[in-house]
This record gives sequence, C-alpha cells and structure tokens, in this order.
Amino acid sequence: MKRKLEISELIFKIISYTLLTVFSLCCLYPFVYAVSAALSGRAAVEYGQVVLLPKDIQFAAFARMFNNNMFWNAYSNTLFLTLYGTIWSMIVAILGAYALSKRRLLFRKFFNFFLVFTMWFSAGIVPQYLNYIATGKVFDAVGVTDDKWLVVIAMGMAAMNIILLRNAFEGVPSEIEEAAIVDGATEFQVLRKVYIPMSKSTIATVALFFAISRWNGYFWARQMISNSNEHPLQVFIRLRLEEFRDPEFIAGWNEIYASDSVIYALIVCSIIPILIIYPFIQKYFAKGVNVGGVKE
Repeated sequence: MKRKLEISELIFKIISYTLLTVFSLCCLYPFVYAVSAALSGRAAVEYGQVVLLPKDIQFAAFARMFNNNMFWNAYSNTLFLTLYGTIWSMIVAILGAYALSKRRLLFRKFFNFFLVFTMWFSAGIVPQYLNYIATGKVFDAVGVTDDKWLVVIAMGMAAMNIILLRNAFEGVPSEIEEAAIVDGATEFQVLRKVYIPMSKSTIATVALFFAISRWNGYFWARQMISNSNEHPLQVFIRLRLEEFRDPEFIAGWNEIYASDSVIYALIVCSIIPILIIYPFIQKYFAKGVNVGGVKE
C-alpha cells in the first residue's frame, strides 16, 4: 500500500511539474518574442522569421525610442500616475478598511453591504464617464488644469482591495488594540502603530495591485486626459501603434528595422519596471492574499 502511494505521488509530481513548466514557458514566450522582435532586422520581422531568438541583431529600434522626447514624457506621466495614484488609493483603502473593520461603527453592516453591492452591479461606463467629466469641471473651477490629477483622484476607489484590507484588519487581536487605547493611543496612532505593522503583507499586496493597475491603465487615461503631453505610456504606445499601422506611414518606412520593432521595444520597456519591483514584493503576495481573502 505504501509502495502504491509513493508511485502515485511521484506520478502526480511529474505531471504537476510538467504542466507548470509548460504553463511558465507559455507565459514567458511573449516577452522573449517581444525582445527578439525589437532586436531583429527589418526583413526578419516582416517575413516572420523571428520565432524565438533575434536575427540580424540591431539596436536601432531602441535607439529611436530612447531619442524620442515624447517617450520619456509619457514615461514620466506613467510614473506620476503610478506613484500618486497608488498613494491616494492606499490612503482611501486603509482608512475605509479600518473603519469597516470596527464592530462599533454605526450602520457597519449597511456600509459593508453597499461596498460589496458595487462589485455586483455598476451603473455602466457612460454614467461613470459623465461622473468623471463632472469631477473634471470641479477641478477646472478650483484651478487644477492638470488632467493627471483627475485620473489619480477619480480612480482612487477599489472595493475588492478595501475588502482584502478589512479582512486583514479584522484578524488583528482586539486585545492589542485595547492595550494601546489604555496606554492613551488615539485612533490614528492605533492604526499607524498596531494595524498597519501587523498587516504589512496584505498592505504590500494591495499596493502592488494598485500600482499595476495604474501602470497598465489605458482606457480612462485616454478618455480623461485631453492634452497629449500628459498621456501615460500605455496611451503613447497605442497611439504609436495606430500611427505605425497607417498604410501611408508604412509605405514611407525606409529604416533597417521594422516599424513593429519600435512597438516591441516600447512594450519591453513598459514591462521592465514591474519585473524589477515584483520580486521584492513577491514574498508578501501569497501571504497577503490569504490573510486578507479569508474571513474567520
């Protein structure tokens, strides 16, 4: 019997590792192909000769991108939206989650239900767009002409992330909070010195969710930001893609690299910051989701 269990366990491990390896390679291949296409010569890309490794290696596509001031402007706009958008969203999420985790909060069940209700039903894109437009008019009235702040403020709410933080805060022993209050701590001191340090994993995970969302944000950034100088990187890439797909533009293309190589170079550079940051937060990821996603 023990022998059969060992054999079945070995077979399970072989199948599991094989499937995980295949899945990992499938996820990795698009990035590898993008790098290879960005580094390959024009003929290799246009005739579909690039499969895995680059051919006729050149760095002209990257050089053109790096010499484009609009690219660096879009990059700085994306950094702005990611940094300030994540900070603002975390402030809203932490304060909201802390309040909703307190049983002494009046109408707590109603507020929690209302929060979850927004995940089930939404007014739709058009009412949301009209709401953002109305918010933009308020910004104009107070003298804020930078549309990036509109995106930062308007996109600051995420019900799912608030629920994750709320569940994590509910897991903090009440005895620790009571001891802090006895020592004279205020609500903000309890939040800052008790709840936040004891929920670092979930906070780091939620911050990663917000940062990736802001970094990859495209639709609302394009709809709400009218000034092309304020477009983030994702909108910049999309506009370049539309430009490079124009038949007249392609007909006049006479570079040693394909127009697609520039797009792939842009995609690679837009992914690199996330690849750099993620390994440092990965250790908090699984623990943070488990702590915030399970309510006892």
